[in-house]
Amino acid sequence: MTPVDGPGVVKRSEEVEGRLVEAGTATTMRPLLGESDGAPNFAMRLFSMGEGGGMPRHTNRVEHEQYVIRGRARVGIGDEVHEVSAGQVLYIPAAVPHFYEVVDAPFEFLCVVPNAEDRIEIVE
Repeated sequence: MTPVDGPGVVKRSEEVEGRLVEAGTATTMRPLLGESDGAPNFAMRLFSMGEGGGMPRHTNRVEHEQYVIRGRARVGIGDEVHEVSAGQVLYIPAAVPHFYEVVDAPFEFLCVVPNAEDRIEIVE
């Protein structure tokens, strides 16, 4: 691990500006922590999906570790579909196709990913 120069970072999540996720439906993402905060290894993001929201089946170049904060959704990982809700955790390996379909909105989760180049690719 690379040591962090400076005192670290403390901030309120609601003060971080979110942005629409173009590949999704009724989906926003707030980049809570990352390289710009001095975090050398991982980024933490907050996703929020509204009524009828979700993400189509896609892959990413990096792994995802997720913690569901509230709501419910069907999440497909590879060939399996899971209904997840608050308090559950998910691990999605790099390059594994996955999707999200909101069941009970808002569906919100924290997502931790490595600070590495990522690209989303929609899977038909």
